[in-house]
Amino acid sequence: MGEFNSGDTAWMLMSTAMVLFMTPGLAFFYGGLVRGRNAISTISLSFVSMAVASLVWVLWGYSLAFGDGGDLNAFVGDLSYIGLSGIGINDGGNIPDLLFVAFQMMFAIITPALITGAIVERFKFTTYIIFLVLWLTLVYAPICHWVWAEGGWLFDMGALDFAGGTVVHINAGVAALVAAVLVGRRRRPALEPHNVPYVVLGAGILWFGWFGFNAGSGLAANGQGANALLVTNTAAAAAALTWGIMSYVQTKRVSTVGIATGAVAGLVAITPAAGFVNVMGALVLGIGAGIIPYFFVLYRPRMGFDDALDVFGVHGVAGIWGALGTGVFAVEAIGGTAGLLEGNPEQMGAQIAGVAATLIYSGVATFIILKVLDLIPGLGLREPESAEDEGLDLAAHGERAYVADGAD
Repeated sequence: MGEFNSGDTAWMLMSTAMVLFMTPGLAFFYGGLVRGRNAISTISLSFVSMAVASLVWVLWGYSLAFGDGGDLNAFVGDLSYIGLSGIGINDGGNIPDLLFVAFQMMFAIITPALITGAIVERFKFTTYIIFLVLWLTLVYAPICHWVWAEGGWLFDMGALDFAGGTVVHINAGVAALVAAVLVGRRRRPALEPHNVPYVVLGAGILWFGWFGFNAGSGLAANGQGANALLVTNTAAAAAALTWGIMSYVQTKRVSTVGIATGAVAGLVAITPAAGFVNVMGALVLGIGAGIIPYFFVLYRPRMGFDDALDVFGVHGVAGIWGALGTGVFAVEAIGGTAGLLEGNPEQMGAQIAGVAATLIYSGVATFIILKVLDLIPGLGLREPESAEDEGLDLAAHGERAYVADGAD
């Protein structure tokens, strides 16, 4: 057995479980925002990712993300770790390699689940399962390799992404935007969330799980992890309050859904920066996440596409803000890299490159995957109009979220 650090290992075991718990939290968050007749369908889109992504990850996804790609190592890993071949317990690190595999698997689970918020209430469930496999293989794993694997081109460039601003949020956000455009607008969009308590419950679970998401990404129970936990909470709180204030200024009422959405936007914005900024940087990132995505979400209906639950607005826009803000507010004493405010303008170049590359590659690759799926006979992207009118809970799953006495 390896001489592991028991404290680091215990913390990472807990962090891994916390990040997995975020996906059911996302399911409730999204599920509460749609019509009641589509609650099960929406929740299932997130939940099935836990099954599909887990298998893809251990069979070949981890290898493509973190394997040595040889001549192509700047862009993608190889299949040397297929089926986790060669990954053992006795690796000599501070935590077991298998634990790192598991921790990273939880990120692979939630990232495509985030996309589903843009396409709820009309996307075909069976097509989504196939999309999951292809997207994780062709989009998520390569971008993960660029940013987090030794030898990845963004890794070598020095682009900072502590816990997934580019890999998770910008990646999922632009994929969601492309999917929303291709699948088309809903026939009958929900006028308001059908279950606000679900939304708040989901946001609360996400906020809790995000401590593992961010503070666990340093892979150690140390001061950087403690800083990551504190700044994560600070940014979430600042964004939640700012979004609530913005809604009050506009409507003279404070939206509970708005506060919950703002908290998520703040969590997104601090994700790439959590291991590099101090609490004041987090405060600015949080306030910005309560303002910039707010206006994008406010004016999104005028843009002509139906991103049903504003995935690009919350995850894409806040993710871009957070990734660029990392290049501004990074503190050398915390993460070992100085940002613009500490006299390192070169860091902004690396951050811009990471944002641009993720937007372009994920957008184009997602477009190609969805276009191919839409052309395959028997698949297609969209449920029939009759299914949309009936609600996808019954049409696609044969179940209802709410039954008065269990017999109707």
